[in-house]
Amino acid sequence: MFTERTGLIIWVNDVKAARNLDKYGSLHYISKKMHYAVLYVPASRAEEITRNLLRLPYVKSIERSYRNEIKTEYNSNMPDKTRFYTL
Repeated sequence: MFTERTGLIIWVNDVKAARNLDKYGSLHYISKKMHYAVLYVPASRAEEITRNLLRLPYVKSIERSYRNEIKTEYNSNMPDKTRFYTL
C-alpha cells in the first residue's frame, strides 16, 4: 500500500533553483535561511536519485536522514507516581 521512503537533506546554493527538486521526489521543506531542502524519495531508488542530484549545479551536498531508523515507541520502567499527588 505505502512504499518505503527515505529522506534526503539537500544543501543548495540557490533556493529558487531548489524548487526544481520536486520532480525527483516529494519535496517536503525548503529553508531559505539555511539553504537546504528536505526531499522524500522511494528507498529502492535513493542511491540512483542521489547520484542524479549531485550532478545538478546548485546542489552542494546530500545527507541521508536517519529519522526512520530512530526508535519512536517508548516504554517506562519507572512506576507511575501520579496517584500520590492527587488531591
